[in-house]
Amino acid sequence: MLASQRDRIVRDSFQRIALDLLPEGAEVLDFGAGTGIDAKAYAANGHQTFVYDPSEAMCAHLAQYCHDEIARKTIVEIASPLACKVQAVTANFAVLNHFADHTSLFEELSRVVNQGGFVLASMLSPYYLGDARYGWWRANVMNLVRRGHYAIPSESRIHRFTPRVVARAAAPHFRLERLIPRGFGLATDLYMFLLFRRV
Repeated sequence: MLASQRDRIVRDSFQRIALDLLPEGAEVLDFGAGTGIDAKAYAANGHQTFVYDPSEAMCAHLAQYCHDEIARKTIVEIASPLACKVQAVTANFAVLNHFADHTSLFEELSRVVNQGGFVLASMLSPYYLGDARYGWWRANVMNLVRRGHYAIPSESRIHRFTPRVVARAAAPHFRLERLIPRGFGLATDLYMFLLFRRV
């Protein structure tokens, strides 16, 4: 994740948006924290960061990479997202694309995020033209138009969603406040950032 220049640019952009939105000293949940790269950045900027990831392998990497922060309790590992109450939830690098439906997830997150707080997620753009060379992308164009959602047949069952489908699943607990990029950028960028505000 640190070797790819494109991934570094995406990560830096995501972290910058999250840190600009977070009030000073606010607590954050890094949902699907992976190896802890984002969590380490939030903690370094004065935010106590709770980390959750269902993968034991990822948690092992995180424990090693964030050893000092965990020892200082600026990063706190939790077994369930419901084990904390925070100002914000971040989910970087397509964590939410592993869900077939986000309705119950956003309902759960509504019990975690303080009123006025936010969820910031980076998701794979379903419109990304760089994937048009693949048969699965072309085969799902009509599914995207009709349903705003399709799944890629693979072991991980990655799902692609239009922003409106995710926004509908987030309601009534969250409203979509910002989408980055907009317009043609959704076709040229692999990732889109969605900012949801707790209502």
